[in-house]
Amino acid sequence: MPFGEFDGGVAHSFGCEIDGQMVTQIQEVSGLKLEQIAVEMKENTVDGKYINRFLPGRPKPCKITLTRAMTESSSFNDWIKDSRLGDMGKVRKGGAIIVFDYQQKPIRRYNLKDVWPESLEISSMKSGDTALLTEKLTLNCAEVEVE
Repeated sequence: MPFGEFDGGVAHSFGCEIDGQMVTQIQEVSGLKLEQIAVEMKENTVDGKYINRFLPGRPKPCKITLTRAMTESSSFNDWIKDSRLGDMGKVRKGGAIIVFDYQQKPIRRYNLKDVWPESLEISSMKSGDTALLTEKLTLNCAEVEVE
């Protein structure tokens, strides 16, 4: 499949926004998936033939993982703490993953509905290691829409 422009496939970047606030230093977003349920419908025709069809159903929820370098920011920790306490009115948020082209113009926006944190994983800590310490936040998302 040819690209529309020569620079169309290089130097993409992305941003993550939760409740209008940009989440900084995100290194990776994984699990972003648009999927829907396939509903099976079995029926017989007037002449007695059996037909099995699949119809499009509701959108499926997805799990998105954000990976970032550990900083002094405690926003991920605070958010997971609130969800563990069951304050879902405070925890469920809206958000978006925004893809930018090489000129930093937004080219795609994935809107996230009813996002809440499921887990926070800290990378391995080894004595004398020079690897970057990261935190992975796994989010449950009720629905993803492309704008």
